[in-house]
Amino acid sequence: MNWIQEILCQPSVIQTVIVLSVVSAAGVYLGKLKFFGISLGVTFVFFTGIVASHFGVKVNHDMLAFAQNFGLILFIYTLGLQVGPGFFSSLKKGGVKLNMLSMGVVFLGTLMALALTWATDIPLSDMMGLLSGAVTNTPMLGAAQQALLQVDPDNAKGATDMALACAVAYPLGVIGVILAIIVLKKVFNVQDSKASPKENATKTYVAEFLVSNPAIFGKSIKEAMHMTDRHFVISRIWRDGKVRIPTSDTLLQKGDKLLVVSVKADVENATALFGEQEYEEDWNKEDIDWNAIDSQLISRRILVTRNKINGVKLGSLRLRNLYGINITRVNRAGIDLLASPDLHLQVGDKLTIVGEANSVNNVGKLLGDEAKRLNKPNLLAIFIGLAVGVFLGAIPLSIPGMSTPVKLGIAGGPIIVGILMGAFGPRIHLTTYTTESANLMMREFGLVIYLAGLGLDSGEHFFETVFRTEGLIWVAIGFALAIVPVLIMGWIATKFCKVDYAHNVGMLCGSMANPMALNYANTTVAGDEPSVAYATVYPLSIFVRVITAQLILLVF
Repeated sequence: MNWIQEILCQPSVIQTVIVLSVVSAAGVYLGKLKFFGISLGVTFVFFTGIVASHFGVKVNHDMLAFAQNFGLILFIYTLGLQVGPGFFSSLKKGGVKLNMLSMGVVFLGTLMALALTWATDIPLSDMMGLLSGAVTNTPMLGAAQQALLQVDPDNAKGATDMALACAVAYPLGVIGVILAIIVLKKVFNVQDSKASPKENATKTYVAEFLVSNPAIFGKSIKEAMHMTDRHFVISRIWRDGKVRIPTSDTLLQKGDKLLVVSVKADVENATALFGEQEYEEDWNKEDIDWNAIDSQLISRRILVTRNKINGVKLGSLRLRNLYGINITRVNRAGIDLLASPDLHLQVGDKLTIVGEANSVNNVGKLLGDEAKRLNKPNLLAIFIGLAVGVFLGAIPLSIPGMSTPVKLGIAGGPIIVGILMGAFGPRIHLTTYTTESANLMMREFGLVIYLAGLGLDSGEHFFETVFRTEGLIWVAIGFALAIVPVLIMGWIATKFCKVDYAHNVGMLCGSMANPMALNYANTTVAGDEPSVAYATVYPLSIFVRVITAQLILLVF
């Protein structure tokens, strides 16, 4: 039976794979358990690795380093790829305020960490580990470790201590944000969780207008649109008791009724252009039967699945004039976009199309509309992105006044390339779409492997570090870094920026990269506003944290 002992105990490729798999499986299972309604999820893999290492489990160091780094690269690139399509659109309009507030959380926490480093004897590298744990941001930890080793390649102990500090502060980060949410709700006596008028103003909105402005009588829709700097989609037109799909050449007449898709903030501009808003029907009800508006017209969602359409401008297809249909909405990565002629279509987009059944079916054939095609993985974009991201992260960037060149590293490079590929890949006709389940699978797999390797690498001295004076100080600092920035910016957002509770807590959870706290926040409101706010600020927040962690260690 010596061969069993040899396989399980002697460091080798096989033993490393077995240990990583067992640690990952145990951690994933434990992550399903809840304590007082709170679960740490896959983060339990990290602590399972720590326990295994504490009890003497050893693995091949080179194999462990490769698995840990590759897991981080895969996780952070697919994360960028997933948020890329909505990254830049989330910075517009209502997202600007939320992102600025989230940056306040990020920079306030960073300044606190720097101040505490100056006021205590804790090394900057350990403080970055505490900050990474307090904000539950393992990509930030990976980036900080890479930056530390870039400055001092022989400082393996510093990288290990950084991971220990992160492990100490991580549970406090989860609990701290949840406590901050509870405090904010009590302090401001939250009763109503509905979105504020300003937030609703940025959502897609459908309204009915009566053409009564003499300035547009006899003008085509195209000519009328040139009279305003806002963009509207005229979905249907009522004339002489009949409903029809207008084209850009359709002439507007006095008394026409128009069904217009825009955003609520632009209703006043639409009223000024067309003349008068009608209130006979609420066209924004969730249960409205669009197909019942006219027996000859149908409304259908069509998927873009043809690679030839990837990156093509919507206006260049001339679908309205050629097929007599109208595209009222485009949904991309869960975000509704206005069907602007300048919008570049991407594989995976969902288009809401209105028109006669035969015409809608023909447009479906043109765009693809074959859901099975989306199930096929686009591995080309994955491997190209990984290669380019790692290469970008390895490029030394010289900054005046700094003796050591800055590198984005294996965390900064892949997330930048992932975001850019997700946002602009289709414009160079590179299909970057992956199904949500496929992306989640790759993301979770990479994260689990990274956390398992991190725990095994840093767990040998974890408990002896925690149960001493220095460890208790780490606990106190980690809790302060988790809760103080959240409370301060949450108060500012409510008191001075007039952000409603639902969007406020979603923004705070996103800025702290804390999905566990988001799950709790969702139980305190009726709608999905916290999730929307979380998705709005999460990409920029995680990107800024990854980059700032590296810059701080390289500069200071």
